[in-house]
Amino acid sequence: MKFDLAYCLSLDDKLSIYDVRDLNFDESMEFDSAKEHFQCPNDACRLAFDGLNVLTTFNAKNVNYVRTPHFKNTPSTRHVADCPYVSLKAPASGLDVDGAETDDSREEHFPSELLLTRREYVRKQSNPAVVADVVRDDPKPFSAASDVEHPSRESAPDKTSIFAHPVECFVSNFEDKDLLKRMPLKIGEHTAPYGSFFKKIEYLTDNKGLIYWGKIKEIKDYTQSFRIDFEQKVWFKQADEAKKKPYSVNVYLSKKLIENYRKRKAFLEEIKHAIDSEAQLYCFFYGVTPELKQVPSTKNPEQTFGVFSANIENLDHFIIREAPGLADK
Repeated sequence: MKFDLAYCLSLDDKLSIYDVRDLNFDESMEFDSAKEHFQCPNDACRLAFDGLNVLTTFNAKNVNYVRTPHFKNTPSTRHVADCPYVSLKAPASGLDVDGAETDDSREEHFPSELLLTRREYVRKQSNPAVVADVVRDDPKPFSAASDVEHPSRESAPDKTSIFAHPVECFVSNFEDKDLLKRMPLKIGEHTAPYGSFFKKIEYLTDNKGLIYWGKIKEIKDYTQSFRIDFEQKVWFKQADEAKKKPYSVNVYLSKKLIENYRKRKAFLEEIKHAIDSEAQLYCFFYGVTPELKQVPSTKNPEQTFGVFSANIENLDHFIIREAPGLADK
């Protein structure tokens, strides 16, 4: 069974799988999801069992994942009878009705807002000891008076500071146009349905301040930067032109920006994979809108040509990834 949240013992907080992925690659904080203990996000269920009643992760440490990351049960995971994370479709054992492990590829938990300020994490001064002697046969009674449920945190995360989360919602549900039209997304002061907030790169002149995406044509490795060229072109008419004509689109990634990035190693691994990969890759970014610029021609520096271009300013809001569902769309 898929879990959108899990309780992390060492941080004493509930994290989304995207929080966990972000922490795994963050070089400014020691965190390894393989060594952490995650438990059911339902407080009543979690408090009924000891520290050995844990969840595991799927695609938490794979930089270039394709299938939707999530938490899931282990074969020994238990839940109280009325735990909302137990269902007939996905039994507590984490197996489907045929006895096979389920790894659904769609992200079902849509955050309604992408926060532009990163979430802060505070680790407990000492890690709680995991009870390893005996697992109780019977769950202890749950006291509603002493342990209060937090229903707002039991559901899908309402807000996230991890860009990968709304991107995964869009990518994995791309074929469900009605769903993407119904689900709202807010970033800063701008609110729109997912289907409208994610704008194909060839239509970037329609609106500013959106999440732009497109298929990557090529990645150029220069001395001070990487350049991402998009396959699609923007049809645009300048004031002195009679009709629209196609313009190339690209974005630049400063190597100095990457060098100072808190996830530098993971990002460089991602870029190297993208350059060497023969798979169809897509780029998503937020925070800048490519503008028409005149750049000198390589063959004849005295001549210039127009191109829509931008410098990426925040690597937390930039992703290169495979997205099979977007192919030829």
